[in-house]
Amino acid sequence: MTPRVSKKDEKIKALLRVDPASRHDPHYLGFFECFNSGRYYEAHDVLEALWLPSRKGPFDAFYKGLIQLAGAFVHLQKGRTRPADALFGLAYKNLSGFPTTTECLNLNSVLIEIANWRQVLSETQFLRNPLLDGLRPAPFLELES
Repeated sequence: MTPRVSKKDEKIKALLRVDPASRHDPHYLGFFECFNSGRYYEAHDVLEALWLPSRKGPFDAFYKGLIQLAGAFVHLQKGRTRPADALFGLAYKNLSGFPTTTECLNLNSVLIEIANWRQVLSETQFLRNPLLDGLRPAPFLELES
């Protein structure tokens, strides 16, 4: 019996970035591709497909933190500032337990960016949405060589 392929699986496969020269999983690369182009929901789904089978492994909290980061921006796209802030907080907590460079990602810049978004949200008492006002995340999700 062949495994059932869902429409979600097909959508995720279409978003994968395959780079034969990279040591990274195509889901990980696809996450950055989607995130950097503002497709936060898709970034979340692509990385979740990598994270789910590897939960409780050494990168569990790392992948979970990146998924939460993307989820925070999904909430902002939908105008939900408080849930976004909560996910930013969870992402920060999960990512801060890893070395400065993990899986070729500079986590210092990611953590600074998260802190900046949380500060902007709190300064407006969550009444204004910086993403809907035109503010975009810095291009910090770039893999280092």
